[in-house]
Amino acid sequence: MRCAKVVGAVGVLLLFFVVGCEHKAHPTRGTPGPSGVHPKEHGPGHVHGPGPHGGVVFDLGRYHAEFTVDHAKHECTLYFLGDDETTPVAVAAKEITVHTKPTKTADGTEVPALTIKLLPKDLKEGKATLFVGTDPGLGNVADFEGTALGEINGKPAQGTFKEDGSKPDKK
Repeated sequence: MRCAKVVGAVGVLLLFFVVGCEHKAHPTRGTPGPSGVHPKEHGPGHVHGPGPHGGVVFDLGRYHAEFTVDHAKHECTLYFLGDDETTPVAVAAKEITVHTKPTKTADGTEVPALTIKLLPKDLKEGKATLFVGTDPGLGNVADFEGTALGEINGKPAQGTFKEDGSKPDKK
């Protein structure tokens, strides 16, 4: 009987801790986080809106990033954005590496996997809001999917992106 009371008391305490834990919700879209930093984890169903530069927005470490491609220049750009997914945020990074998966153009032309080194473009006081890299493979008009990674503000960061093919402004 005494054992049952102890087990019951432990169960009540566990229930108290589980139910009583306060979980901080993700700030609303219009409420910027500290220094534009985005929470590391999102709740189920977290969806990003379209990027302000016509690209795809995704989580890169603790930040939002937007991946864009200018096919005519064979160039891709990565913009770092605040919680509102529009305000530029400067980060300290020497380079960001983008790895794309193999893909196909609309006419079925194979585009091999690419590895592109993106360097800071608007560097001020050791920080930048955009990183740019070039590769001849980016001249193919295709939807790119892949991973971006690098050391951002002294911490390793990684994120995945996928263009969706619905952008009418592809060059």
